[in-house]
Amino acid sequence: MPATNNTKLIQEIDDWLPQTQCTACGYPRCLDYAEAIFNNEAGINRCPPGNDITINGLAALLGVPESKFDTKFDTSLDPEVGPHQPRRVYYINESQCIGCTLCIKACPVDAIIGTGKYMHSIIADECTGCDLCVPPCPMDCILTRDYDVQPGAGHRWPEYPTEDTTKFRARTNQRLARLGKIVSQQSRSQKQTAADLDRVRIKAEINDAVLRVKLKKNKP
Repeated sequence: MPATNNTKLIQEIDDWLPQTQCTACGYPRCLDYAEAIFNNEAGINRCPPGNDITINGLAALLGVPESKFDTKFDTSLDPEVGPHQPRRVYYINESQCIGCTLCIKACPVDAIIGTGKYMHSIIADECTGCDLCVPPCPMDCILTRDYDVQPGAGHRWPEYPTEDTTKFRARTNQRLARLGKIVSQQSRSQKQTAADLDRVRIKAEINDAVLRVKLKKNKP
């Protein structure tokens, strides 16, 4: 199968995932899970947010169980990933927040704003409901409320409108690009530091050699 067709199919698989980036499937991103499905490394039934809609959609897309994907086919949600949970919206009890930034680091879509030692806030419209910010919070001050489902025509999931899944995917890619720049900058800084240390070392060795020559010449 041509590479372009492979990419197209992976994208179509990814479109059947609601892009919460919750990692419940066992992969760091929805796209990583989509690639694992394409490579027949993971079943189509490991997405709790997508639940039956995702499973049935992927089954129809991939032609399981008749196709090469049949070894991983199951019509029920894999119990290993936990049950389907209604979409939730998270918010921070700001009076208890100590500004530790741990939730900010955990959020896969950069939906939490704040800085060290200052109050944090979750942007409700950007929150995927992934739950990843809750475990690292040392103050247990991240709370939830029900998501107000607004039925809309053309949406695959009542809880995850198309505009939300598109937005979640874009914000995930933006976050990865941001983190990539940080890593690149740190790498350049480390290389610069190493180069500076080498220059200092070389200069010290030269000065030491010059001093030894001078001492030898001045020796009676």
